[in-house]
Amino acid sequence: MKKITANKSFLVGLGIVAILIFLSVSAPWVAPFDPDEQDLGNTLKSVSFQHPLGTDEFGRDILSRIFYGTKITLTIVVFSVLLGGIIGCIFGVFAGYLGKYVDLVLMRLMDIPLAFPGMLLSLAIVEIVGKGILGVIIATSIYSIPQFARVVRASILSTRESLFVRGARVLGESNVSIVLRYILPNIWAPILVLASIRAAIVILIASSLSFLGLGVQPPTTEWGAMIATGKMYLVRAPHLTLFPGLAIAITIFGFNLIGDSLRDMMDVKL
Repeated sequence: MKKITANKSFLVGLGIVAILIFLSVSAPWVAPFDPDEQDLGNTLKSVSFQHPLGTDEFGRDILSRIFYGTKITLTIVVFSVLLGGIIGCIFGVFAGYLGKYVDLVLMRLMDIPLAFPGMLLSLAIVEIVGKGILGVIIATSIYSIPQFARVVRASILSTRESLFVRGARVLGESNVSIVLRYILPNIWAPILVLASIRAAIVILIASSLSFLGLGVQPPTTEWGAMIATGKMYLVRAPHLTLFPGLAIAITIFGFNLIGDSLRDMMDVKL
């Protein structure tokens, strides 16, 4: 606890993520307007007292749309990291604990998605499974699986021959029991760090897919889609792209701060 309270970067990152979670839950109450409410007599307005972040080409309030977009972004992050983490951890456990041919086959399978740039792989997967929130979650999850698998495998390789694991084998405990009771509780730290870092990457990829028209589809409010619309009015109304872009940058910054701080706090060498 002292390490956490003394780490200012972690507290800042945690504060940013906490505010985002609050906004995603309370958007219907804190947003000043309905995100889909159009006011064609008030289009492309700049920052004002009534509309703190201005309005878009349909007169919709930018601040309200950013608040509602927070829920979509965090939903994609949570399900993507959970799905990719769970599947990746399962592959990593089998590869690291069983070793030999199981390790060889699984790691070569994990090398296949790693051979492609993340954005290119996500584009291909979305084209196969379809556009929308579900397609983005599946695409970013598949891209995250190899990273989790390799981290878990490496952690297990350095843990499976420890004295407490050998003692459990001597006492006759099953492999499943050894993995669940002795190995996984000792390798959760790198998994948690990777999850924080992957969350930031998922946000960037999801926003990029929506920007290209392959991610979250209208009328659903999403930051990347807002930037895609705003680029047509970049000279006349730069706030259409500026504020959603800042929302993406701040969110990524928050998750990166948490990941980097956790890595530093959990590194015994430091």
